[in-house]
Amino acid sequence: MKPTTLGLIHTSATLVPIFQQLCSEHLPGVNLFNIVDDSLIKDVIAKGVLTPGTARRVVDYVASAEAAGADHILVTCSSIGRAVEAAAALVNVPVLRVDQPMADLAVSKGKRIGVVATLPTTLEPTSDLVQRRAAAAGKEIELTSRLCEGAFDALMGGNPALHDQLVAEALRELAAQVDVILLAQASMARVVETLSQAEKSVPIIASPPEAVRYLASVINPK
Repeated sequence: MKPTTLGLIHTSATLVPIFQQLCSEHLPGVNLFNIVDDSLIKDVIAKGVLTPGTARRVVDYVASAEAAGADHILVTCSSIGRAVEAAAALVNVPVLRVDQPMADLAVSKGKRIGVVATLPTTLEPTSDLVQRRAAAAGKEIELTSRLCEGAFDALMGGNPALHDQLVAEALRELAAQVDVILLAQASMARVVETLSQAEKSVPIIASPPEAVRYLASVINPK
């Protein structure tokens, strides 16, 4: 039997090593290939929304991944999530948006859910997904969204320390208000490691490990 092939579609090359490491830990024996196009997220940021033209390009990349032999496809950017869902209906292999397993886990963990992001273009689609996954599960939730103003610009401008400070402040503030916190962007996950145990009084969930663990449960069910 041929090994399973997983196609990963990224909007930043910085995500490739993160997912390579996670897949080596949780999906041994699975073949991987990566498609990277950072113009997708640049377009979303510049225009403030996911436009039909950019969504169509996402659909084309998903179709290309299927044509390249992917048995499963993971799209690792939350900002293009709606296009990922549309693409999933147009191909014959399973397609996963990276934040869905994270959203499902959060819904299972508590009623008061916090979402933190450094970009409004990521905050809105992730918050929307959490609301829809809660509705699908028949659960009422209270959603609190927090945008870390200036953090993304600091990171892109070569000041990661300021980025981390702003994200940490938002996490500390939210931890006192909610049952669980979601990180809408993988770039924020490293900040969690800098918090004390007292500051991590509620679960703080990042999408990459949850997505890969979910795929492992599907591809190699125990």
